[in-house]
Amino acid sequence: MAQFARMLAFQTQGTVVDETGLSGGFDIELNWLPDTGAVPADGPLPAGDGVSIFTAVQEQLGLKLEPKLGPVDVLVIDHVEKPTPD
Repeated sequence: MAQFARMLAFQTQGTVVDETGLSGGFDIELNWLPDTGAVPADGPLPAGDGVSIFTAVQEQLGLKLEPKLGPVDVLVIDHVEKPTPD
């Protein structure tokens, strides 16, 4: 499930944390319509069954992606100097 959570994070461009408590290997097949931001004017729709990834996860796998607030790792650079020649 951790690998599936990483795939979901990549697809949703967000942080996805596996809180299922499930372990072991799973063969997951998920069909959704990727959100490309544009619908083709002349051609067919891309592969998928016309649902968002959030709907597909819930309807096809019985899992739910829930938004939560939580700690996020952040890198802060508070000072930068040019290196001096040695």
